[in-house]
Parts: sequence; C-alpha cells; structure tokens
Amino acid sequence: MKENYYLTKPIEELESSYCFFLNDWKQSKEKRVPWVIERDPTHFKEMISLFEEEVRGENIPENWVPASTFWYCSPENEVIGVVNIRHCLTEELLRTGGHIGYGIKPSMRRKGHATRLLNLSLEECQKLGLKKILITCDKENEGSRKTIQHNGGQMENEFVENDGNIVQRYWISIL
Repeated sequence: MKENYYLTKPIEELESSYCFFLNDWKQSKEKRVPWVIERDPTHFKEMISLFEEEVRGENIPENWVPASTFWYCSPENEVIGVVNIRHCLTEELLRTGGHIGYGIKPSMRRKGHATRLLNLSLEECQKLGLKKILITCDKENEGSRKTIQHNGGQMENEFVENDGNIVQRYWISIL
C-alpha cells in the first residue's frame, strides 16, 4: 500500500539503498531525473552535506535558489525515487524549470509511485509556505503528464526549447 511509502531527507543510513537506486538508473541508460541524482555519491557524507546546504541556500551557485531534496522510500527503506523542491523561482525557473523535479527509478515505474511521490512533495511545499506550484514536463512524457494532472495540475501553456522539445507548464494550487 503506497500510503506506507514516505519521504525522507537524504541520510547516511540509506547509502546502500541509494546506491542501488542509482545503479537502476545506470543500467537503464536513461537520463537521470531530477538533476540532483547526477551527483557523485563516492563521498556520501559530503553529498549529504551539499543537500543540507542547499536547503539553507548556502554555497549554491549564482542564480540558484534554496532547494530541498527528499528520497521517496518503501516501508522497507528502499529508495525508489527522488524529488528536488525549489523554495522559490527565478525568471528562468518560472519559464522552464518549476518548483519540483522528481523521478522514480526505472524498475519501479507504472506502479503509482510517481503519483504518491508528487502528492507527498506537495505536502512539503505546503510546509515551505508555497501556495501555487509550477511543474513542467516534456509533452511526450505521458506518465509525468498524467501524474501531474492526477495531483491537480492545470496546464497553463507549452513552449518549444531551442532543440525543438516541447515542454508543458502546469500549476497546482495547494491550501
């Protein structure tokens, strides 16, 4: 039952599970989403520290915003997904990135996990005081589009990136 799945801040105790999560992505040869899972976990404790600094907006690159990263886990503490929540938006994020980037490891897709992950992410957004959440997805990504819509996403518009990719922009209002 998905209601027993949960979000946790990245913690050292889940290092092994997180590495299995990353290996699933590597084997699939897919682009890793969200971008935070591109980080090298070799120095795991340092990676965790980077996540903690980002929450506080410390030592982040210019034009970046504070962000919270959470791991989506099974009741058995298996890392299944990752979400990165930006606390505010720059002009660029307002146009192309949105507040939330998330991903479920390839071997666990089409089981309702993305919908649950996004639902839990919206609860975290509410804790941050966000009331209107922007989420974007590629037009061709039917799974992500359905996940966003299932969580109340209303499409505002589409735009074409320089490479011709069409991105859809969805807003979700939370109270």
